[in-house]
Amino acid sequence: MSSRMMVKNVMAKAASIAKSAFITEALGRMLDEGVDPLIVTNNGEVIGTISRRSIAEILGTRRNAQLSPTKIHVANHVQDNFTSVYPDQSIEILVPLLQASKVVVVLDENHHLIGQVGYADLLRVMKPEIPIERLLEKAYTIQADERVVHLRRRMLDDGIMRFVVTANGSIVGIVTETDVATSLASFREMVETKYQDARIRNLIVQDIMSAPVIAADKTVRVSDAVDLMLGKGISALPITEAGQLAGLLTLESLVRAL
Repeated sequence: MSSRMMVKNVMAKAASIAKSAFITEALGRMLDEGVDPLIVTNNGEVIGTISRRSIAEILGTRRNAQLSPTKIHVANHVQDNFTSVYPDQSIEILVPLLQASKVVVVLDENHHLIGQVGYADLLRVMKPEIPIERLLEKAYTIQADERVVHLRRRMLDDGIMRFVVTANGSIVGIVTETDVATSLASFREMVETKYQDARIRNLIVQDIMSAPVIAADKTVRVSDAVDLMLGKGISALPITEAGQLAGLLTLESLVRAL
């Protein structure tokens, strides 16, 4: 059935922002609309994207420490590599594109932005039909009392987007780049610059993590796991076996398996 469907059947409303906007506005849009990344435009023309990861990196960089987040423009942090399709193309074209990029831009015949397709949009109509064991990613863990500066360093050094948070051997939450970005934005706004270095070192993972965490047992059907993730609006689902963390199911890993 999917081969008879076209891009226009699955595309969502384009989540875009002007390059002249501030990154705080971009982050707010991402959180309000549950999207990542945002499509960046200039006079109506698509010029690239900006992601939650890039915003977290911007806010955590020392050279930006003297700048309020409300003074940092999207324009200086645009990732200009993006992929576009047309609405009347088969959705099959989306599979390899989304395996390489988190969002695909949809343009009309005049090259105007009319929509976008992300992982969730495709997974609503296409689901992998393989055992869940083959879909699991390694779940990286961090202690709830670990410092956020150490968390951020692990994210940057190892390219890890999310950690399952544990305390006393139990899963107590999950922490992502989004949590880091939003906490840093709020922190930078509330705390005077001269106190930021000292105060930020006192932040611990428990202060910024998302909790309680939604998880599923390894016996769950893939289709049910996908429906759970889409219904809850989450991009990652910790999978347990006999009460122990067995891995992480992500929208990205699901799309890679199509």
